Amino acid sequence: MKDSFNREIDYVRISVTDRCDLRCTYCMPATGICFLQKQEVLSTNEILFLVRKLAEHGIKKVKITGGEPLTRRDTVGLIRSIKEIKGIEKVTLTTNGIQLERYAEALKEAKLDGINISIDTLNQDDFREITRVGDLKRVLAGLEKAIEVALPNIKVNTVARGELTAKEICEIAALAKVNPIHIRFIELMPIGLGKGCPGKTQEEIFAVLESNYGTLVPFEQRLGNGPASYFTLPDFNGKIGFISALGHCFCAECDRIRVTADGQLKTCLHMDDGCDLKEALQTENEELLLRQILAAIERKPEKHHFLETQGDSRLMSQIGG
Repeated sequence: MKDSFNREIDYVRISVTDRCDLRCTYCMPATGICFLQKQEVLSTNEILFLVRKLAEHGIKKVKITGGEPLTRRDTVGLIRSIKEIKGIEKVTLTTNGIQLERYAEALKEAKLDGINISIDTLNQDDFREITRVGDLKRVLAGLEKAIEVALPNIKVNTVARGELTAKEICEIAALAKVNPIHIRFIELMPIGLGKGCPGKTQEEIFAVLESNYGTLVPFEQRLGNGPASYFTLPDFNGKIGFISALGHCFCAECDRIRVTADGQLKTCLHMDDGCDLKEALQTENEELLLRQILAAIERKPEKHHFLETQGDSRLMSQIGG
């Protein structure tokens, strides 16, 4: 499938739940969240029908997101089933890591192709302040277990908060020095509670890393599905990556669509002009489903307008991280 700007769309990010066992300050409010009811969330059969039809029309890569996808009981089984769909080449998962120690071995057995683990700090007090309820020890135990069972393509995602200190930057980066994993610093995007929050720029983090670890050398090969630009550091096992949607716009290479936990198709993280696939999925109406998807892809914007327009007003957990 191609959009009106001749971009090949071969990647879908599917949110399997809007619920999460953390309450990160830039993502969700502490209380008062109106979660989807069970019957509103896409069922396993609906997700598998969707992926099968997308695969028939050129989708090759699937990312399972949330909310926190590992709070959904059938996520591992869902991954296993998606891996069996003809045409799907890669299935990956994004997680906050709280449940990872419990599920790492099962994810390995399900043949997961890669995992992104969110870790914004290695300081327990700061972690609790950011997540409101989180236990950093559980996340680090999950990361350790993922490494132990040799889950492939482990990446740590760190949101570049304005409060991120040079010490924290160096400590998180050092995880890639001693382990065969990659670290990615992600620019804080103005979505939901992230609007108005201060953030660190790629250039600021770059300067801290170079002053402490040496020259960052561009790594030309692509790692994974995403738009991150990667660099190598002397004596590091893993790479250092940056995802900077505002500072270093990568819309020209955008190859993805998103589906929220309640079946809303989004062609751009920022824009609120997708369509509701729920009826087509519930009735397994292939003709309606494809008509909706192709029409939405045709409307996919050339680029985001984060700095110019209001965009989608939902929380990141509702859209799908």
